[in-house]
Amino acid sequence: MRVLIVTPAPPGSRSGNRVTALRWARVLRGLGHEAPIATSFERQRCDLMVALHARRSRDSILRFRRRWPERPLILALTGTDLYGDIRTDAGARDSLERADRLIVLQEAGAAELPERLRSRARVIVQSLRAPRRASRPVRSAFQVCVLGHLRSVKDPLRTAAASRRLPPESRLRVVQAGGALEEREALRARREEDRNERYRWVGELPRWQALRLLGRSHLLALTSRMEGGANVVCEALALGVPVVSSEISGSIGLLGSAYPGYFPVGDTGALAALLSRAETDAAFYERLRQACRERASLVDPERESEAWSDLLAELRAGTEPPEASLAGPDSCRHAAAHPGEKH
Repeated sequence: MRVLIVTPAPPGSRSGNRVTALRWARVLRGLGHEAPIATSFERQRCDLMVALHARRSRDSILRFRRRWPERPLILALTGTDLYGDIRTDAGARDSLERADRLIVLQEAGAAELPERLRSRARVIVQSLRAPRRASRPVRSAFQVCVLGHLRSVKDPLRTAAASRRLPPESRLRVVQAGGALEEREALRARREEDRNERYRWVGELPRWQALRLLGRSHLLALTSRMEGGANVVCEALALGVPVVSSEISGSIGLLGSAYPGYFPVGDTGALAALLSRAETDAAFYERLRQACRERASLVDPERESEAWSDLLAELRAGTEPPEASLAGPDSCRHAAAHPGEKH
């Protein structure tokens, strides 16, 4: 089968959408399929199209449907889709209607869809193969890493601000990696470095270096206001690095509702308290580690590959999605969260 993957993120981009497209292409090729990647559909030959982003890939979706009205279309939904565009943008909502299946990246995502479309949803958690030898955290400090582009939706300097509230005896250090998409964000990061001795911004890194930074850290801090299912959380689970995260649906769907490392969105004081407790309370830090170990199987590459294999087999067979066969919160292979589930 020839599966065309369409992502608005251009070649060379280190955005989450491009990372996802590249990994899915590897998975599909490993299953014996052709899997070219394009930034738009321009009448390319394909048996099936996978489009990332309901609004930004809308033109490609419309062209594909006109060219191949009977061929399967899969729409992968980002955080911007789930928690923004499908609520406010008519074009994004129309993209949902045109797709045969909807991929969400964590089990709470389908609860954001219109109820009548939830049966089309399939959860495919992003994977990473764990290294044979785990990295050891640095000894010179209690290192917290922040990974991701400096964008307002990521609330990128929240961890740095929290670190300034820690007592003088704290050995905590924040290392942030990610490109600034606007000069004003770069300026804010540089100003933070100048006034905060606990903080360092290293800019955009190649992925292998970002993963090395993550593996050498004691914690990953995710401060986003919204996420579809953050790559970095999946990577932290694979590498065995505990996470502290804003209490958002995209993280709850990966870490579970009972995870002990959440703080309210934008709450600097709560994040500072959580960071301090992780640094100073060994029992609490071990709780975070153990909770992440218990979720690590979600990011097993074999699981992701099997989910794709089953989804393509389902589409080849022409199987219609069941009306309401939505599984419980730990059934992440294909099932969506229960429509009535609150997060």
